[in-house]
Amino acid sequence: MKKLLFKPVLLLLALSVFVFSCDSDDDSPTPSNEEVTFEVSIENVFSAKEFFQSGTTSFLAPGESEEVSFHAGINHRLSLATMFVQSNDLFYAPAERGIALYDAQGNAVTGDITAEIDLWDAGTEVNEEPGQGPNQAPRQSGPDTGMDENGTIQLISNVGDGYTYPSDESVIRLTLSHDGGTQFTLLIENISDSSTLPSPLAPGIWAVHTDAAQLFTEGGAASEGLEDIAEDGNNEVSAEMAVANTGLVSPFAPGVWAVHAENLAPVFTNGAADTGDGLEALAEDGDPAALNDALGKLDLESNGVFNTPTGASAAGPLMPGNSYNFEITARPGDHLSLATMLVETNDLFFAFGENGIALFNGNMPIDGDFTNALLLWDGGTEVNEYPGAGIYQPIRGGGNSGPSESNPIVVVNDGFSYPANNDMIRLTIRPKN
Repeated sequence: MKKLLFKPVLLLLALSVFVFSCDSDDDSPTPSNEEVTFEVSIENVFSAKEFFQSGTTSFLAPGESEEVSFHAGINHRLSLATMFVQSNDLFYAPAERGIALYDAQGNAVTGDITAEIDLWDAGTEVNEEPGQGPNQAPRQSGPDTGMDENGTIQLISNVGDGYTYPSDESVIRLTLSHDGGTQFTLLIENISDSSTLPSPLAPGIWAVHTDAAQLFTEGGAASEGLEDIAEDGNNEVSAEMAVANTGLVSPFAPGVWAVHAENLAPVFTNGAADTGDGLEALAEDGDPAALNDALGKLDLESNGVFNTPTGASAAGPLMPGNSYNFEITARPGDHLSLATMLVETNDLFFAFGENGIALFNGNMPIDGDFTNALLLWDGGTEVNEYPGAGIYQPIRGGGNSGPSESNPIVVVNDGFSYPANNDMIRLTIRPKN
């Protein structure tokens, strides 16, 4: 009886070992020699912004002044708005397009620019005699106490309310200085102490922007923020709006990719100067051709260019909301390197570290968001200017024309401020098989 029971037990043990072995084989990692296809996506995740730079102005009593400093490029204009306090809803501002900061030849505008400023009626509160009205800021019992007008923004000279106002140049004076590079300083002076109607200038707002943005539209209704400035000298709403809508926005340029062995640094070496193999053209001008040619001469698994945004019919820069997508093939042990220019700079580019990023964890292909592996590098070949304003940056026609430098390639640390990487770019890598 013991022998008869022993043989079935051995048979069951052998069968369980066989089944366990089969299950283990089914769950095994990708064989080390199996090629995997990955889809790589580079997205421009900059949020649209109305203003390049912005800030607030202070309360200025007659005889007082303040300075405001800012950066601006040749396509930028300056706007501001500050209340003429001895009124119901009048404010000083330039025309809706703002003040040009460079002339047609690209020279910085300097000197007295008061002639660019006008006195505007916000159209939100019925006008009373200037300096006398009980619902004007110096005399009103509280904010927003006047009679609603439900009008539109007009030059006070076109309103015809029957009242007399002091000339603009007897109340406010603006002087613009160019501090060098892309920096300007605006001097705002309240000179109304000798005018026919001395008046404070209330806290206001200023902004640097392109033609695509403006603080108000002549003939249009005033925004809540502008109404607050024009009626009550309250710039809180406008300041909050400006903060949320101010910042750098930039395309990315066509770039290169390479699949390679682990300890190979095909694109650059951290801390070493550019080798002249094409990275300078990519980092300064957004041109990947020379670098891709140089990569093709190295002992790489593969390399190529990404240059056509998804859904586009031709190569071009990567604008906010769009992506470059491309496929690569790799085996365990392979790494990926890539580089793409941050266009609103002189020679900055996004890339991994010099050895790229491993495409496998052991034998398992990586899968997910790898934006945190990207760094913003300084190519070290052209002197950096303020991001988004430099006259030698390619978007303003200055690619490969700025002052040269011979610095090592390092993670950017030039004293300028840049958005967080994940507010500019997103990188995902996903296996397809």
